[in-house]
Amino acid sequence: QVQLVETGGGSVQAGGSLRLSCAASGTTFRIALMGWYRQAPGKQREWVATISNGGSTTYADSVKGRFTIARDNAENTVHLRMNNLKPEDTTVYYCNSKSYSSLTYWGEGTQVTVSS
Repeated sequence: QVQLVETGGGSVQAGGSLRLSCAASGTTFRIALMGWYRQAPGKQREWVATISNGGSTTYADSVKGRFTIARDNAENTVHLRMNNLKPEDTTVYYCNSKSYSSLTYWGEGTQVTVSS
């Protein structure tokens, strides 16, 4: 089992920045990938970014160049630095982990609100 706790959400104006963090605990040695997703009310959960144990990163086109994902393996923490935020980035952001055996875990989410 892996437990994920997100912190760092909040409210900013358009063009501002926020940094989300996700702390993992439990059987963290089995985690292969960590990432972030987001989900607006009434919409499907949308993938945002992923980082592997080796540090390889991938991003959704909608956030590429604005968001940066980073991982601290020693602290079992993943961060999402979000710059140049837009109103359409407003939603709940979820931390995700996937083990080498494809077990997937989710955090409870943190709200990000960007005002125009």
